[in-house]
Order: sequence, then structure tokens, then C-alpha cells
Amino acid sequence: MTSITDREPSGPQEQSAPEGAHSKGYDALAASPRLFESDLLDKLSRVHHLTPPLVYGPIVLWLIAYASGFESAGEILLALVIGYIAWTLTEYFGHRFLFHTVFPLPFGLGPRFQFLIHGVHHIYPSDPLRLVMPPLLSAPIILIALAVIRLVFGPAFAWPVLAGFIAGYILYDSVHYWTHHGQPKTKLGHLVRRLHMLHHFRDAERGFGVHAIWWDYVFGTNYEKGQTPGTKAV
Repeated sequence: MTSITDREPSGPQEQSAPEGAHSKGYDALAASPRLFESDLLDKLSRVHHLTPPLVYGPIVLWLIAYASGFESAGEILLALVIGYIAWTLTEYFGHRFLFHTVFPLPFGLGPRFQFLIHGVHHIYPSDPLRLVMPPLLSAPIILIALAVIRLVFGPAFAWPVLAGFIAGYILYDSVHYWTHHGQPKTKLGHLVRRLHMLHHFRDAERGFGVHAIWWDYVFGTNYEKGQTPGTKAV
């Protein structure tokens, strides 16, 4: 297996959000390069940043309401916390060992697979329509999580745990979009954005927690104090 940084990018690099990205006249589609000849595949590869909360938010609320029929409020709260923590670990390890690894797949498909699930984001880091996961990627992750959660916690407690897991995912993708196109107003906001920009413009082998930044300190992949983003995407 090789890391994403062991290969050369297969396209032009973008240094920052396009000028005027926060103005009303900004055309997100024009800032999103075409990846596929097929119109359908190319359309499916682009996702509006509000898609995760709009698609999965109602599911989270339904899971909590459903669980309230057989779990106490305290049990549901505990399950939500467990699910959220499970997501933050998935965020960190998935980013580090899935998104940043080129697997030796048959027919030489490893680089293509890695490019499609994450490499494209490092080549076009500010593409506004490829900053959150397409449902075609997030849905299988959630289904796998459901299977594991049911195996560990049983069928009843699994539902509110899954709600916490999905809520964590929504927060992750929302924060991820914001780190590229938002304007931080707090010290924490500036820190989260700076750490993610270091990941894109300094060292892609560190800073795997996007919103769950504490795991980088736990697992030794944090940046040194005083490091600043460069001017070239990595």
C-alpha cells in the first residue's frame, strides 16, 4: 500500500477558495471541474453542502423518536454520546487509513479508487461541490456502522447509537465545508480551520481529524505549534 503523497497529482492544483467565493454572484458549478465524460456520473460526483443535514437530519430525529418508545431519556443520551465518539474515531481512522491509502486493487484500479473517494479533494481542495460526501459514499459507511453497532450493542440500543453516529457525520461534513468556505470568528474556529489548511497546504500525512481535532494529539499526528499553511496544495 502506498500513501496519497507518494504519487503526483493528476490535475491542476488550486491554492485557496476562488476570489469572491462568499459573494452572491459566486458560481459554484463553474468552480467545480468536470471529472467524468458521463453527464450522470459527473452530476452524482457533485454534492451541495446542505445535502448531509437535509438527507440525514430527519433520519437522526426519527431514530431518536423511535428509540424513545423503549429506552429512557438517560439511555438515549448515553447512546448518542457513544455513537458520536464512534463517529469521531471513524472520521480519524477513515481519513488516515482509507482516504489516504492507495490500495493494490486488481486491474490497477487502486489509484483511480483513491482519487475518486478523496484524492480529487486534495487536487481541487476548494471545489465547493466536492467537499461533502456523496450519499453513494456516506450511505454504505452508515450501513456498515449499523451492522457493527447492532453486533456490539444489540438491536434495541443500536438505534440511538446510530443516531449519534450519523449526527457526528453531519457535524463533520458541515465543519469540513466551513473550513474551506467559512469565516471563523472564534479562537476555536480559527484553530480548526488552520489545522485543516495545514493538512491541505503543508503536510497531508498529519491533521486527519477534521472536526475531531483531539485525536491527532492522541495518536501523534498533530502539527507543531507555529506551523503555517504553505501556498501549494499537497
